[in-house]
Amino acid sequence: MKKFSLLSTRAGAVFLAPAAALVGIFVIIPFFWVIFVSFTNQTLLGRTALEPDFVGLQNYVALFNPATFFTRGQFGFSLVLTIQFVLLSALVGQALLGLVLAWLSQAVSPSLKTFLQTTVIAAWILPEVVIGFAWFAFLDYDNGTLNMIMRSLGLPPGDWLLQQPFRVIVFFNTWRGAAFSMMLFNSAFQSIPPSYFQAADVAGASSWQKLRDIALPLIRGHIVTDLILITMWTFNVFTPFLLTNGGPSYRTEILSIYTYRIAFKDFEFGKGAAVGVVIMLINLVFALAYLRIARIKTAEAE
Repeated sequence: MKKFSLLSTRAGAVFLAPAAALVGIFVIIPFFWVIFVSFTNQTLLGRTALEPDFVGLQNYVALFNPATFFTRGQFGFSLVLTIQFVLLSALVGQALLGLVLAWLSQAVSPSLKTFLQTTVIAAWILPEVVIGFAWFAFLDYDNGTLNMIMRSLGLPPGDWLLQQPFRVIVFFNTWRGAAFSMMLFNSAFQSIPPSYFQAADVAGASSWQKLRDIALPLIRGHIVTDLILITMWTFNVFTPFLLTNGGPSYRTEILSIYTYRIAFKDFEFGKGAAVGVVIMLINLVFALAYLRIARIKTAEAE
């Protein structure tokens, strides 16, 4: 009789079986179920709730219908809005702000650096619901902190969530997500040999020149990695729903909120699943790009 070894393939399969079962139940099966539902007209109520009809590509055709594609409240409008949201809050906001904070933290005292990092990371680790309602209270027209400050300065208050809803969610997402970029860039800067910057100091280089000519060329891989990851996360973020509920008049209805409305408010599961499949394909492109960059970095390291 063979002895059971913890290092055997059979033992490995036994230990992996529970995790594989959970992945299959909660990831793989729902993945294929969503794809199947996207080709039906399944809803929550009515005959199609229990007996949905196979409609082929009808849901996808409806999403990309040129006549309504850019109409407010339709898929195309939300797609364009999401692209703008990602460009402004992730690529310009989070990445740039995180880079600046990481670079500035290299030149301050250790205590001030710790305080800065703790403050920024706190905005990232706090629960989204807490952050969302805190910002809602901050921006409230009647009793919000921001309007109270403006009134004390003799400035007119603003109904920010009604007048500038898109700018609000861009600023909110930038403020919340900059911590990841800051931590990544901070680690990247620390990996640069100090002698490079010491030589630049001897040559009389300014802080901007050291960042432009030394730091940025050496952390290009980290920059690309950061841009891809925060783009994926921002593309799927749902937190702005806590501030604006997608409104007013669909002006902040990014794709994640649009999918929620179609599937769980209008109960059009087939159409909502089609939107989900499109989002998965977009995320797949980002994921493949990230894996390729990671493979290139590994090859260069070897």
